[in-house]
Amino acid sequence: MSDEKFKLHPISAVINFITGLKDLILPFVIIFVSNGFKLNLNPHDEEFWADLVPLAIVGLLLILNLISGIVKWRRFVYWFEDGELRVEYGLFVKKKRYIPFERIQSLNYQEGIFHRPFGLVKVSVETAGSNDGKAEAELTAITRTAADMIEIEMKRTKRKKRQVSTLNESVDEIGHDYMSEADVQLVANQQKQYIEENIQRDVIFNMSIKDLLVLATTSGGVGVVFSGLAAIASQFGNIIPYDYLYGEFQAFIKVGVLLIALVVFFVLLVAWALSVVLTLLSNYGFVVERENDKLIITRGLLEKKRITIPINRIQGIKIVENPLRQMFGYATVVVESAGGAVLDKDKKIILMPLVKRGQAIAPLQQLFPEINWLPLLKRSPKKGRPFYYRIDFLWMLPLIALISYFLFPYGLLSLIIIPLAMLLGMWQHKTAGYSVEGHQLTISYRSFSRTTIFMEKKRIQQMSLRQTYFQRKKGVASIGTTIMSGSMGSSVVIAHFEKNDMEKIMAWYKPNTKQVHDEQQFYGP
Repeated sequence: MSDEKFKLHPISAVINFITGLKDLILPFVIIFVSNGFKLNLNPHDEEFWADLVPLAIVGLLLILNLISGIVKWRRFVYWFEDGELRVEYGLFVKKKRYIPFERIQSLNYQEGIFHRPFGLVKVSVETAGSNDGKAEAELTAITRTAADMIEIEMKRTKRKKRQVSTLNESVDEIGHDYMSEADVQLVANQQKQYIEENIQRDVIFNMSIKDLLVLATTSGGVGVVFSGLAAIASQFGNIIPYDYLYGEFQAFIKVGVLLIALVVFFVLLVAWALSVVLTLLSNYGFVVERENDKLIITRGLLEKKRITIPINRIQGIKIVENPLRQMFGYATVVVESAGGAVLDKDKKIILMPLVKRGQAIAPLQQLFPEINWLPLLKRSPKKGRPFYYRIDFLWMLPLIALISYFLFPYGLLSLIIIPLAMLLGMWQHKTAGYSVEGHQLTISYRSFSRTTIFMEKKRIQQMSLRQTYFQRKKGVASIGTTIMSGSMGSSVVIAHFEKNDMEKIMAWYKPNTKQVHDEQQFYGP
């Protein structure tokens, strides 16, 4: 391998500067609020110099942030040596990180608004030891050709079948940080030839414009928008005069319920429209490809992302159907992956954002032929039904009483929560089911959306039987299961089934000598 050291693109300094500004927003707000939002430009004013101090502090912070961004770019280098990706950074304290190529699970690409005009990408390196959604290393901005070179070096080290000597010779001949157009074309052609000869890539799934529009209009992004607004408002709790606004709101209520309903409807409409736009931008061009033993997910319009998931790291697959999409036969396919995807932190990894449930079976069967995607589920018994809504009344009744008292007579409308909760519990009970077949466990449940999760026995990290006092009297029990997912784990409960059935599942999960021997023959040691 070449020991030539490579630098990031200069735009990295700008990206570092912009990233640093996010941490300065709150200090800037505090400075301007303490100054009363005054901007005194009259040098003859007695308070001119006093009012200038906050602006000077802001300017100093901006300059320091800019210098920090430049230093991070100048001091960051990476190179290949002894089968490793090596990174060095830091000014006063130099830090080095050596990442063996065989430990790298995936290279995830991200193209933001600062990357795309220059043909650059951000590369996040994920290893088996990547925790808390953090990448093992991040290359803020490099050319796509340079990113491909890293991937080629990684695959060449892992496979140890063929040396791409011409690629190294090209890099050694260049001998500087940035390549000429002819050099870029030469390396790109060599990389293309290498991929064609060694890599098999198949398109598993892609979204049409029609499906993208259906996804956007039926997404649950409204809640995300509201939670974002709430998070912003919480940062200004000491600034916004909530008492005054509350008094104005009380006066506003007297205007009439109809006007309030119209305002609420308008706010919801705007939030829905915003969530539609965000969903369209985030999932535009969504495509899933299989490259040998990895899945590559590419999506995004303004900010293009490419996430790589090793298939052997996938612990479970979920098919999620919210009520609106379920009416039209649509579903979302989500994978639970050990270690997660560093671009999305601990967010769920969506394999198919929107697909007809029947049409999802064929690509899933292609990816995971060992799984039965149409199992016969055993449903929850009738005596387990009360447990789906009994507990809800314990906290709902005092809440309903308080609402009815303080908001009388309109608060009495909260009584409708009781029958709605009972209907939801009955709906959840009707959805609940499980199937044990060979080495596969399938669980169906509902919070509000119906979720069906498919797991292999070898992927289940732990399983525990639970039985409360009231469950014991009814002869039912629950089982909790956990699989690896992200930096934590994902737990699913088989709730309120016959105790004997739950004990059979525990016996199925509990290994014995014969089972271990059979599994080693089936899965390999």
